[in-house]
Amino acid sequence: MSNSMQGKRGLIMGVANDRSIAWGIARAMAEAGAELAFTYQGEAFGKRVEPLAASVGSDFLVDVDVTDDASLDAAFAALADKWPTIDFVVHAIAYSDKSELTGRFMNTSRQNFKHSLEISAYSFIDVARRAYPLMKDNGGTLLTLTYQGSNKVVPNYNVMGVAKAALESSTRYLANDMGPDGIRVNAISPGPMKTLAGAAIGGARKTYKHTDMNAPLRANATLEAVGGTAVWLASDAGAFTSGEIIHVDGGYHVLGMPQAENL
Repeated sequence: MSNSMQGKRGLIMGVANDRSIAWGIARAMAEAGAELAFTYQGEAFGKRVEPLAASVGSDFLVDVDVTDDASLDAAFAALADKWPTIDFVVHAIAYSDKSELTGRFMNTSRQNFKHSLEISAYSFIDVARRAYPLMKDNGGTLLTLTYQGSNKVVPNYNVMGVAKAALESSTRYLANDMGPDGIRVNAISPGPMKTLAGAAIGGARKTYKHTDMNAPLRANATLEAVGGTAVWLASDAGAFTSGEIIHVDGGYHVLGMPQAENL
């Protein structure tokens, strides 16, 4: 898909380090010719993201707290000053208290439930609303990241499963809202990956190994595979794909049971 995003520009939200899914997407988009801007949260993450952004020719980084309206407003105002229009936004933001990503879902606290849903699901709606003025005249693409714990029970995924279910539903409603203006909204659902966020979930290593052993392709997704899917969705090749949850998980989501040799 070389040069399939030439002339396109957009915002990547949620890069934590060079193993982040958001970074895999950013790198693939840059290789396909896109111009990128980045957000980060806090000085520590900013120091990690700055050299990555520089490696793909980007000098636009802005500190954003998605729970703060003023912070989001300032970020998109700065983006609009840089570029009058954008072609895509990648939303790779999620959070839950690590202590509640083990044990029973029924023990989810009220505070963490609200906080997890706000950051992991509502922030996508908030971002879409602010991106809309920069896309409404020429169309564009909004992408977010989900996981199959949204519709099937995954041990220890707990409140994040509920948050991802809300995120996927939001994807469909946003696709319907924004479609008349040529804006496509989709979610990518990779299998478990060795990321900073994934490591916070109890039993993450076992989940990764189990998927690797049982997926039809007998492998977990790579950053390159997820990045390539994002390029397709955000490029002109994805012009008529919207409201979809695209699985990039080696086919694991189709299984009803583990492979016979692993029963």
